[in-house]
Amino acid sequence: MSDDAQAEAGTVEGQGPVEVSEELARHLENKREDLFEKFELRDEFPPEVLDEAEARTEGVTAEIEDEIDDRQDLRDLTTWTTDPIDAQDFDDALSIEEREDEYVLWVHIADVTHYVNPETAMWDEAVERGNTVYLPGYTVHMLPPVLAETVCSLVPNEDRLAHTVEMHLDKENLTYENIEIYKSVIESDERLTYAEAESRLEEPGADLHEENALVYDLAEQMHEQRKEDGSLVLNPARDRAHTIIEECMLKANKAVTHELMWNRGVSAMYRVHPQPSPDEWSEALREIQDLDGVSIPGSTWDDPRKAVNATLEDAPERQLDKIQWAVMKVMPRARYMNDPFGGHHALNFEIYGHFTSPIRRLSDLINHWIVYQNDVPENLVELCDRASDKQKDAEQCEREYKDFLQEVGLDPMAVNNRGIEVVEDEQADKTI
Repeated sequence: MSDDAQAEAGTVEGQGPVEVSEELARHLENKREDLFEKFELRDEFPPEVLDEAEARTEGVTAEIEDEIDDRQDLRDLTTWTTDPIDAQDFDDALSIEEREDEYVLWVHIADVTHYVNPETAMWDEAVERGNTVYLPGYTVHMLPPVLAETVCSLVPNEDRLAHTVEMHLDKENLTYENIEIYKSVIESDERLTYAEAESRLEEPGADLHEENALVYDLAEQMHEQRKEDGSLVLNPARDRAHTIIEECMLKANKAVTHELMWNRGVSAMYRVHPQPSPDEWSEALREIQDLDGVSIPGSTWDDPRKAVNATLEDAPERQLDKIQWAVMKVMPRARYMNDPFGGHHALNFEIYGHFTSPIRRLSDLINHWIVYQNDVPENLVELCDRASDKQKDAEQCEREYKDFLQEVGLDPMAVNNRGIEVVEDEQADKTI
């Protein structure tokens, strides 16, 4: 789901940055500043926050050594990360084993709350910001990069503190036989880009081939099960590497909120997505049915989500965007709430929340703290509202910046994927 997928701003392999003139670069900077003021987005970190972050990057090795006795030592477990080619921080890693009657899936998330907690200025700043804002070619971070890209980044061949979600999944139906969430020390064996993960799947003799093949097999099963259960899949053509990450993160997020709700009886920052009214769904389906070359299978009309899934799989490629837009127009906005009532309609999950991206989302940072403390912040409702409002601001800011890029003749997707390089005016790329 695009609502919960991580934004990717990357340089496409084999293509250089989009070239812009110095004058156009100034226009872009001025536009960003106007938008930051309009949506109250903080681009610069206060000095005390930067100083605090810098201080927490010192003495890392000794600090991790001191922590090992109080954590599960998973450094011997085969572990790897998969991220966009230009990712600066690696906040999630995977491990997997197949046993006689179960899969064991470990999702390791950077233990950000070891460094950022309610006693720190960084926490207050994260609450102020709410999330990382991804504009094409420009990022406004929730946490200082000096921290996020060092001690919180699960770089290969270095010990790192993590918050691990260990899931034992029944082979027959992929239900949770057991969920354990604990603090750990891990050592990633390798950092893969999405393209590298795809190539490993193609090469039987390559390092991590077996692990990636196994986790893809599991992810594909989870994906098909989600669709069968009525989860809306607006992007049916994801490659294998993205499927692995998306499905494993969804499974971990769901596991955490399942554990908090049913086994601990503790509230969390839940992701609640209301459903459209029957009339709104009917309107969307009629709009889809009227598209040239598109037909909704008759057997799926009773469940609009399944109807959309089935239609997207067989529709002409030229109509995919229109089908997706027809659905998005009627979808209510998802919000963070301290009560999961209503569940997540698009995913068709009764209970759902975020845990896997504490570097870029306040909700995940709060849920890490709740899992660790086994208690909720007194101002949880206020924090839910804050995270919801700032996400809305971020999305609107991104939309307006993309519109501006188009107005000045730039392709937002090209800028997003390739970045920008400022050149002397006469050298600027005229064929964007």
